[in-house]
Amino acid sequence: MSTKSRRLLGSRDTASCMQTMRVLQSYLDGHTDQVTARRVAAHLEACRRCGLEAATYTEIKSALARRSLALDDEVLARLRGFGNNLTRTLPPEGTPGAKKPRRVWK
Repeated sequence: MSTKSRRLLGSRDTASCMQTMRVLQSYLDGHTDQVTARRVAAHLEACRRCGLEAATYTEIKSALARRSLALDDEVLARLRGFGNNLTRTLPPEGTPGAKKPRRVWK
C-alpha cells in the first residue's frame, strides 16, 4: 500500500484524513483519548493538507486568546460553523472524482 493510500484510508497506527477531520478540534483542545491522539498526531505529521488545517485552527484559537475579549455566543457559533464547513467542503487529498470545494459565504 502506498503512503498516499495509507494516509487516505488510515491504519492501525495512523488515522485517515476523514477520521482526523472528525476529531481535529477535540484533539487540538486535548479532549481525545491517548490512542486517538497518537493516531491523529501521526496523521498530521504525514499529511500536509490536514497539518495545514490543524495549523489554521491553532492560529485562530491563538488569535482569539490574544484578544482576551469575551465573545458572544453568536460569534462563537459562526466560528464553529466555519470550522465545520471547512471539514465538509474539503474532500481528502487525492479522492477520485472529488469536486472542487465550494465556498459558502454568509
